Amino acid sequence: MRKLILLDSGPLGILSNPSETQTIESCREWARGQQAQGRVIVIPEIADYEVRRELLRADKASGVRRLDRIKETFAYLPITTAAMLKAAQFWAQVRKAGRPTADSTALDADVILAAQASILIDEGS
Repeated sequence: MRKLILLDSGPLGILSNPSETQTIESCREWARGQQAQGRVIVIPEIADYEVRRELLRADKASGVRRLDRIKETFAYLPITTAAMLKAAQFWAQVRKAGRPTADSTALDADVILAAQASILIDEGS
């Protein structure tokens, strides 16, 4: 079984940042190390959306270009109908349990990411 690492928007945002700070370089080194060990780094479409919308809002064209290049380097996981259906189930479950993960009117990207990860686990990926 291959080992997958799904990036959330935080690490993806760091990797797409064109700056050369120690934190950013450490994150890049971590990603290279994971790949060298045979792990597959995956960019979920929802994480791309979260990072991209902020880069576009802030007019950070170099960040958008870097994000596009990163999508060519790592695997990309599009949002599917199955993922959205599972996300809706997860969202309802945590709401019923009184543990919301975001405002009730929010898209709640974390639930979508969790649904995508759950589907990959169920598929044995």
